[in-house]
Amino acid sequence: MSQNAEPPRQPAARPVSRDVSDLFSGGRLTAIPRKAVRREQLLVHLAETLFTVERTYTEPEVNEALRTVHEDCSALRRYLITSGLLTRTRDGRSYRRSTTTL
Repeated sequence: MSQNAEPPRQPAARPVSRDVSDLFSGGRLTAIPRKAVRREQLLVHLAETLFTVERTYTEPEVNEALRTVHEDCSALRRYLITSGLLTRTRDGRSYRRSTTTL
């Protein structure tokens, strides 16, 4: 009898392994990806490289960090919030990087 080998497991919902360097030119993001999976990869990269888990940020600090890579900091901020990578207080005064493991 042959043994049934389990197929390889698919990666978690937030794929981090794919390189996002092709989205940047001269350290700047050339465009925010339209495809959700690719955008999520970018957002994970931005959260990990621009924000520290233990620190609380004001909205201007979040915007300043995001402007280092792209002029549309508002869109990036919204995407980070809706993806759960950044959390925001109800009054919108402070932001934190999510401590959820990927």
